[in-house]
Amino acid sequence: MNTSAVTLVMAREPLPAGGPSVFLAGPTLDKRTPVPSWRPEAVRLLTGQRTGPKLLTALSPESRHGERAERYEHQVDWETRAREGASAILFWIPRDVKVLPGFTTNVESGLDAPSGRAVLGAPDDCPSPERNRYLI
Repeated sequence: MNTSAVTLVMAREPLPAGGPSVFLAGPTLDKRTPVPSWRPEAVRLLTGQRTGPKLLTALSPESRHGERAERYEHQVDWETRAREGASAILFWIPRDVKVLPGFTTNVESGLDAPSGRAVLGAPDDCPSPERNRYLI
């Protein structure tokens, strides 16, 4: 595994000026729900599969150390800029309407689908697969 092949930039941290990047789009857990984040595993998988001479930047809308944005608009603005500048936007939607509904993700996927940079992951074995049919 090449551990230097992927670097992680988290919510509201400075965005890279160039180079390949992937935005990790999908539902973000709420602290009130006991569901672990899927993003660390995504970064691990990207790191394990990454080849090529350039560093890949993974852009996560989750906050480092769980620190929330001072204002909601700061989070939304960062996410919008990160998605706009990303080489690819990976949508992972393990739909579970009780703990990971992904309602904001629905809007983002609709906005980003025409970009040609969106990739959809929607597992058949998720708790609410019928809610992903329209995305697929």
